[in-house]
Amino acid sequence: MVLIGVALIIIGFAFRLNSLVVVTVSGLVTGLIGGLPIKEIITQFGEAFTTNRYMSILIMTLPVIGLLERSGLQNQAGHIISKIKAVTAGRILTIYLLIREIAAALGLNSIGGHPQTVRPLIAPMAEGAAKAKYGELPEKEKENIRAQAAATDNIGLFFGEDIFVAVGAILLMKGFFDQNGIKTDPISMALWGIPTAIFAFIVHSIRLYLFDKKLDRKYLQNKQQNGKDVGE
Repeated sequence: MVLIGVALIIIGFAFRLNSLVVVTVSGLVTGLIGGLPIKEIITQFGEAFTTNRYMSILIMTLPVIGLLERSGLQNQAGHIISKIKAVTAGRILTIYLLIREIAAALGLNSIGGHPQTVRPLIAPMAEGAAKAKYGELPEKEKENIRAQAAATDNIGLFFGEDIFVAVGAILLMKGFFDQNGIKTDPISMALWGIPTAIFAFIVHSIRLYLFDKKLDRKYLQNKQQNGKDVGE
């Protein structure tokens, strides 16, 4: 009988009802069927909210990002970048890769990210640079640029955070070695992440450079040819 709460969630989601209401009602029904008094159920809700209150910070940022995008943040970012002739999609992403790695190495992981930085800023800036150089691109190529922006963020964070001494990976290795009687220094392990981060930056910078060259071969020649046709 307690599993009725699960059935209510399935039914509510199937009919696309308000998810917050569905989960709340399901929790109340499950608690009542399980024999809990209503006061204790409400107490459990309050304790769960208090324990996980920091998760609400992420939820609060999403409407802010949505309002910024609706107000033209993406269009404005792309428009500003399109005025700089020397900028390319690959160069913008290379600069972001450097910033992302350095910030992650200092423990500032939240300075970047897909929802708060890549989607509203970095990807539109890279698209704007490509549009200024090659003209209007097909949707498939825009998706490729967005994918490169997302990959750049992932690589910068993954290899940059290993330099930060308090990152989970360093602490996990420290605990593992300690359990096996091997004395290690977290700072030394973090420092050994520097060569890897530098190598990752070089490799991905080359990939972004080749991505620029690929766009040149596909679209720059066509743009130049179309310009000659119009002139003739």
